[in-house]
Amino acid sequence: MIPATAAMLAIGDELLSGRTKDRNIGYLAEMMTVAGIDLKEVRIVGDEPHLISDTLNTLRRQYDYVFTSGGIGPTHDDITADAVAAAFGLPIGEHPEAMARLSAHYAARGLEFTDARRRMARTPEGASLIDNPVSVAPGFRVDNVFVMAGVPNVFQAMLGNVVESLPAGKAIESVAVACPYGEGDIGDPLRALSKLHPGVAIGSYPRFDGERFSTEIVLRSRDRAALDAAAAAVSAMLAGKASGATAVTPG
Repeated sequence: MIPATAAMLAIGDELLSGRTKDRNIGYLAEMMTVAGIDLKEVRIVGDEPHLISDTLNTLRRQYDYVFTSGGIGPTHDDITADAVAAAFGLPIGEHPEAMARLSAHYAARGLEFTDARRRMARTPEGASLIDNPVSVAPGFRVDNVFVMAGVPNVFQAMLGNVVESLPAGKAIESVAVACPYGEGDIGDPLRALSKLHPGVAIGSYPRFDGERFSTEIVLRSRDRAALDAAAAAVSAMLAGKASGATAVTPG
């Protein structure tokens, strides 16, 4: 079974200026791994309608799912809904169910349902809503695109609802192997091992403790047997290096 693929489009000038530190990309990556969906690409764009629409069209045609964050609030620079509508060539208007939810929410709090707050009910025609258990204002889905808030706790709550509705794939498992050598010392044998274990992704991540370099070797696969074999081969390679041997053999 070929795993589903996904991309993320994070939207907002504040992300590109450094004023806001993104916390949604890492959370989405973790959720996709658990759900067995391969997150292939992440892009960050500013509050420019044509850039959002063009990037969204590129991503939605290339991947099974696209998740966006940011730009669906009540202010003038919250333009994501309009950009998504433009990407799909759809008219935009107030979603009746979103209007009902928001109207009831503000009435219960004794607050005026202002024009600014009504903006949060605008979706492209035919969109379905994504529940927001944190602050009521919903996200929405059009085809394979899921449009969600940028506020991390709201994004996470919305994403939880979305992931539950998607077909579950086989989760990627991982094994980490501590390596006392720097990447330059193990690059060649790791390259050879990766060819011997094509069903396992082998990554190396350098560490420096202030005195010497070391490496964390992380192996990932959906096939547990293949993962264990590759991890054993890496451990054997490191043991061989420690004893002075340099050969790499199939695990």
